[in-house]
Amino acid sequence: MSPRIITLLTDFGTEDYFVGAMKGVILTRSPEAVIVDVTHAIPPQDVRAGAFTLSAVYSNFPAGSIHLAVVDPGVGSDRRPILIEAADYLFVGPDNGLFSIVLDRVQGAKVRHVTNTNYFLPDRSSTFHGRDIFAPVAAALAQGVRPGELGPIIQDPVRFDFTECELLADGTIVGRVIHIDHFGNCVTNFAWNQLQHLLKAQPFCLRVKDHEIQKLLRYYSEATTQLPFVIEGSAGFLEISVCCSSAARELKIAVGDSVQLACIPQNSSNS
Repeated sequence: MSPRIITLLTDFGTEDYFVGAMKGVILTRSPEAVIVDVTHAIPPQDVRAGAFTLSAVYSNFPAGSIHLAVVDPGVGSDRRPILIEAADYLFVGPDNGLFSIVLDRVQGAKVRHVTNTNYFLPDRSSTFHGRDIFAPVAAALAQGVRPGELGPIIQDPVRFDFTECELLADGTIVGRVIHIDHFGNCVTNFAWNQLQHLLKAQPFCLRVKDHEIQKLLRYYSEATTQLPFVIEGSAGFLEISVCCSSAARELKIAVGDSVQLACIPQNSSNS
């Protein structure tokens, strides 16, 4: 059996022992595993930020990879540990909405409540399930344990409505900002593959705060002014950007802010 890749995504930071402890457990139980750090800089307890980052990166890994994600403000409570079989990947982590976008994108994914405690560490802490439950479960999967051995399928995983937008009577689509990246680009929940034909076919206006944006660019380098524009983001969503600056700072945008997208009637654009 070829070594399995296990990716790690957490809000643990790198100053403490948490990430090292998880890696130690994985390598003790699956010495051949290949561990890849996605990030440990998710803002503390920010499940939604973790969900976005996970959804943006998981499919770049080889088929068969195991994605271990822990952003877990409910650790120690009755929230369930889960295992997801989605397309060619496995996901392990808490049932708190962290896998919402993955479940939105992958039809027919199987979600299991991990109940087989034989694969957990024997002396479990109530505050560190990343080490005591999720890491050993990921290691077991890397060693060839079948998902069905870990627990039953469930139909009610916790899911956030990240990608749902509202369609108003006048045709306006209402969404929101779901992520702001390191550069200050503001990621909306408008899926590019659903809107690209509309945006390319006729004039549009995207409203956020008190700003109206009517320019769609293909590349950042096409911007010739400091006026904001929208662009297809690499994670598959429409993003709001400002040339060589932070759109979030310049436009005072925060995660959760509403965005409205409307077509401009041709007679209005020519007036």
